[in-house]
Amino acid sequence: MTTSRIAPKEYYSIGEVCEIVGLKPHVLRYWESQFGVLSPSKNRSGNRVFRKKEIQLVLLVKRLLYEEKYTIEGARQRLEQLRRGGGLPDARRRAIDEELLTQLLDELGELERVLTPPKER
Repeated sequence: MTTSRIAPKEYYSIGEVCEIVGLKPHVLRYWESQFGVLSPSKNRSGNRVFRKKEIQLVLLVKRLLYEEKYTIEGARQRLEQLRRGGGLPDARRRAIDEELLTQLLDELGELERVLTPPKER
């Protein structure tokens, strides 16, 4: 996921979202069928178009499923709890912040690996 690739615009295609969040299109389409809160609009051609808040939701779902190890049903319930309690907007924003931090840590680790001279034998 590269949040630095999120260009400031109103709508993103499914391909752009896949590149941003690091998922395949079929995963996004499946999640759309499983999570009611994840419902991108469609343009005149019938293609999905995502707004920034939907990208944040995708990242939140990804975090719940992949990192916090929720099941689909458990993640659905957690999203509903957040929605009912008014915490969904904050959780969406935190998901993108946490994803950015993870990416930065990965890049710093790679930079350290490249810059560290090999040990002599």
